[in-house]
Amino acid sequence: MAGVELRGIRKSYGHLQVVHGVDLDITDGEFIVLVGPSGCGKSTLLRMIAGLESISGGEIRIGPRTVNDVLPGDRDIAMVFQNYALYPQMTVAQNMGFSLKMRRVPHADILRQVREAAAILGLQDLLDRYPRQLSGGQRQRVAMGRAIVRNPSVFLFDEPLSNLDAKLRVQTRVEIKALHQRLRTTTVYVTHDQVEAMTMADRIVVMHDGRIEQVGTPLELYDRPANRFVAGFLGSPAMNFFDGGLGGADGSRFVLGNHAIPLPAGAERAAPRSVVLGVRPEHIVVDAQGVPAEVVVVEPTGSETQITARLGGQTFTAAMHKRLTAPPGSTLGFRIDPANIHLFDGETGARIP
Repeated sequence: MAGVELRGIRKSYGHLQVVHGVDLDITDGEFIVLVGPSGCGKSTLLRMIAGLESISGGEIRIGPRTVNDVLPGDRDIAMVFQNYALYPQMTVAQNMGFSLKMRRVPHADILRQVREAAAILGLQDLLDRYPRQLSGGQRQRVAMGRAIVRNPSVFLFDEPLSNLDAKLRVQTRVEIKALHQRLRTTTVYVTHDQVEAMTMADRIVVMHDGRIEQVGTPLELYDRPANRFVAGFLGSPAMNFFDGGLGGADGSRFVLGNHAIPLPAGAERAAPRSVVLGVRPEHIVVDAQGVPAEVVVVEPTGSETQITARLGGQTFTAAMHKRLTAPPGSTLGFRIDPANIHLFDGETGARIP
């Protein structure tokens, strides 16, 4: 196993720069998730680590080696793609052992390693089947098994669950995490799904426009997002944002239309003139004594109820673990706990401490 170091990594296509000087340290055995919207540069960064994309500047180290000019096959990595890329004419066992066969590994060793990987992934009874005889989830496990038999220093996953249905995504997500806990191989995983990132990662790297916005554990990023982009990207339903201003004699309240919301103690001292208030849906509660807002829609999901409402011309979502009904156009009171309020600079989007 090995760690991965990125120093000043840049990628340009002609005059278009898509990755802007990325620095990142991934420790040996860590599960890192690169997450962000489409076009943010996360898959490009992964492909540069793999050697499938050249770098325009900077240095990539895998373990003690600088691998900028090392061919992909010599980097001691294994990559699992969004597309399973299995050979249709080969059985599961043949697909899993093909890379070892190309390296002229003895046949007995190939069989042993394939069986060991199959046991880890629950594929023992499928080794004689062909890809056409497998479900999507089984095919993805075969692709993972093909990577495992190589016993690499680093696993790279490029949105491996995108082609699976919702139930299989959850199941395979658990399998990948359990696999990492068993093997403890350094893993870099790319996804645009923030739920995958939150549930799987040791640390999350949030990317936007070819830059890293924030790096931290899932709960660090969820509880203290560095800026408005990170706050809005992580969480489902997404964080609510309210545009307003500071009010009250000491500036200790956030004024939204005709209503004033108390701020955390001391927040007014750090706040600039333009402020955005953020609050997660689960931190807004229905309270008859709270601020009245117009109900737009109520969505029962079984485990919780999500209410979309309108206040001062701005729409927000509240989520609660109780069942509630209210017709559209009715009024409910809502209350926000000041301890759960996030403040962001209205111009830069940076978090206000």
